[in-house]
Amino acid sequence: MDLYAFAPIAALLELASTAVNGLASLFTPLAGASAMALAIVALTVLVRIYLIPLGAAQARAEVTRRRMAPKLRELQTRHKKNPEKLQRATLELYAEEKASPFAGMLPALAQAPVLSIVYGLFILATINGHPNELLHETLLGVPLGSSFLAVVNGSSAWPGAAVFLGLFAVIAAVAYTSRRVMLAQQAQSTEEVPAAMARVSGVLSWMPFITVIFAAIVPLAATLYLTVTTAWTLVERHILRRRAERRASTAELTT
Repeated sequence: MDLYAFAPIAALLELASTAVNGLASLFTPLAGASAMALAIVALTVLVRIYLIPLGAAQARAEVTRRRMAPKLRELQTRHKKNPEKLQRATLELYAEEKASPFAGMLPALAQAPVLSIVYGLFILATINGHPNELLHETLLGVPLGSSFLAVVNGSSAWPGAAVFLGLFAVIAAVAYTSRRVMLAQQAQSTEEVPAAMARVSGVLSWMPFITVIFAAIVPLAATLYLTVTTAWTLVERHILRRRAERRASTAELTT
């Protein structure tokens, strides 16, 4: 079943399409033929701003999880032979800390539908039964509906491939920075991690680079979206995490 063809989702896609086309009309005097590309950037930023409260909730949950980690390990050591008592004590600890074991998951799940709809806007050839107009626009002469593979396999790869390679470079730089941040956080953690889990975490730290592969397959419109949203996410997480840490430190000092 094509979820994007489901009536409510198709209606939301139609609304998003109208919004991005409206933005493109506003930007045309400024950007000319690249107005739609600028509209994609603007729409992506507006959506990410709208989702900041959910990102802040994720950051608070992450800080809370790190703060509770030593207490949870103590409970696991104390009640390792009594799973029922461990479960009860763990729930009591979460209640005492006014936290939830699902606090970090719920904001992520809430973001997923919105981001999926926006992403669909940039990859679908048709929306609600009519052609997706934005894919027929261009960025520096490259159709927003063309992929990197299509451009490379075409009769004239350059300068079209250069546009993609520039975006790939940004995505790869963001992925590299994300990996460094992840490894630095693991190194600063006082939590004892089993060797097998450490190896798994090492493998997972390379996951951000998969975005580069996706960016080479999807239309240029989606590649541009991925570039903006991954860069925004990296900066947003850093700022919100620092803010959550400061608030947690202030709360500890006042209690």
